[in-house]
Amino acid sequence: MGDEATVLGTVAHVRVQRMRNGRPLLKVGVQEGGSALELVFFNPPPWRLKQFAAGESLLCSGKVTEGFGARRQMSQPEVEKVQAGDSANFGRIVPVYPGPADYQHPALRKLMKRLVDELAPAAVDDVPAEIRARRALAGRAEALRDAHFPPPGTDPLRAAERVTPAFRRLVFEELFFLQLALAMRRRGVRAEAGIAFDASPAALARAVEPLPFRLTGAQERALAEIARDMAEPEPMNRLLQGDVGSGKTAVAFAAMMLAVRSGWQAALMVPTEILAEQHARTLSRWLEGRGVEVALVGASARGKAQREARAAVAEGRARIAVGTHALLEQAVGFERLGLVVVDEQHRFGVMQRASLISKGRRPDVLVMTATPIPRTLALAFYGDLDQSKISELPPGRTPVTTRLFGDSQRKAAYALARGELEAGRQVYVVYPLVEESEKSDLADATTGATELAKVFPGHEIGLLHGRMKPEEKQRVMDRFRAGELQVLVATTVIEVGVDVPNASVMIVEHAERFGLSQLHQLRGRVGRGAAKSFCLLLAHFRRAGDEARERLRAMEETQDGFEIARVDLRIRGPGELLGTRQSGQKLLDVADLYRDEAILEEAREEAFGLVERDPDLARPEHAAAREALAGRWAGRLSLAQVG
Repeated sequence: MGDEATVLGTVAHVRVQRMRNGRPLLKVGVQEGGSALELVFFNPPPWRLKQFAAGESLLCSGKVTEGFGARRQMSQPEVEKVQAGDSANFGRIVPVYPGPADYQHPALRKLMKRLVDELAPAAVDDVPAEIRARRALAGRAEALRDAHFPPPGTDPLRAAERVTPAFRRLVFEELFFLQLALAMRRRGVRAEAGIAFDASPAALARAVEPLPFRLTGAQERALAEIARDMAEPEPMNRLLQGDVGSGKTAVAFAAMMLAVRSGWQAALMVPTEILAEQHARTLSRWLEGRGVEVALVGASARGKAQREARAAVAEGRARIAVGTHALLEQAVGFERLGLVVVDEQHRFGVMQRASLISKGRRPDVLVMTATPIPRTLALAFYGDLDQSKISELPPGRTPVTTRLFGDSQRKAAYALARGELEAGRQVYVVYPLVEESEKSDLADATTGATELAKVFPGHEIGLLHGRMKPEEKQRVMDRFRAGELQVLVATTVIEVGVDVPNASVMIVEHAERFGLSQLHQLRGRVGRGAAKSFCLLLAHFRRAGDEARERLRAMEETQDGFEIARVDLRIRGPGELLGTRQSGQKLLDVADLYRDEAILEEAREEAFGLVERDPDLARPEHAAAREALAGRWAGRLSLAQVG
């Protein structure tokens, strides 16, 4: 009594009674070899009332307790009618599918068992036979069967963690076809006619000469890889990644100068107007007196200055165009576009990048990421792009001290910020909302700016958010940059690229509500000067779940953007990191990039090797792979189709 048991018996009687509340109570008497057991179902659904008939054989599983009249009973047991063949629910490791209620699992397992038994043997093995043999992969039919219903002797823990031979085959298959699509895409791009720029050592020296500082070794290596691509007649498709503040802009500038000095134009597309204005100002300063015009293309043709900027780009007077989505407008044309640089690429959809590229004669493409991407993610979804990595920070960048404060410790955080203000430095305070919302009790920037005026008396406070007009945002930013404002209260509009070396404190309100890469980006706004800098995370721990606490701990423990990206992948998975979750597109069905890195490496090696040996998959033995590739990835490669 009191123990879990599995019992085989024959139905002796089926009775429906009413409980005191009027609801039905189903009692099914089961007998086997002189022993009796009563199965009790409280408030059963209508189909359950018709499920049992006298004389049927049942397998029942549940806790055996003492019922009325000292009879043994099982309440709400799992039950399966015994038929010829093996059971879907008993005497084996059983699958648990997400979604259905507990009582629906037995019926769902029976359905899946029937489907697997009937359909799995007909499954086409679309991974080529030589690859299956080389990698010791199970057949597809066997893998489908054993993934759902593991054979006797399978370790339950390995089955639960999806690391059995059956799952290894299904994971390999999914990653193999993803990599095969990327390999085909890469081959297609390389077959197109591109532009061969002058990227000789002399041209490279001229390209970096306007920079007011020396490139680091890592920047020089990345630039050498880009220059090597630009010198080739096939189109460049390269991903440049580095940590926050690693100097990607300087490398991109040198690449743009290679294009300009070869007689072509370059376009730099960035996600925010503030960043576009900052880049245009920086590039113009570097190029002052050198005869290279930089045009800032605004969101729409506002006024005379914008009309002139667009005309300068269209006529070729402006050799570098900097802008946001405005660069994609039909009215924006280029005289001779040779290089497209896309900054923070995950903010732009595939069609937007394609639209910009179409404004030139297959220009070279350099894609930059604002925060590092874990290696597995980069291989999985940017595998058709060559990759460069800036792995060190420029000299003069000071490490940022990150501290975590609960809401009750707010005064201590403010005291630290006040000390920095009194030392002549500046402070950012970032809020998740622009203004108070009836639906949310989160702190907001507008109210925050009013309250902070009392916290930091004698210091000028500015407010910056995405709803402001561009000229208003610019005015506030200019005043902060000039030191007229000491505290800038903002939303995440300042997340990317904003550079004010005198700012030494970043306070993030409701830090538990921000993603890890966002927090890392915000931290990157400080530490840009010689002064010691601080990132102060104010969190409401009562509202923070386990994931939020893990994110905040990671921020405290490391400043390495690549390590932060790895933790982010484990916590959130690839969909959110790549910005695809909003579209409802599920990236991978079986594979887990954090768990399956070794299988991804194998799948990539085999896929790229196959395309090398049979570029069009034209051989008869690759026909199934060709069909599977078209079926799986047609229309799903939006993340990698355009460089």
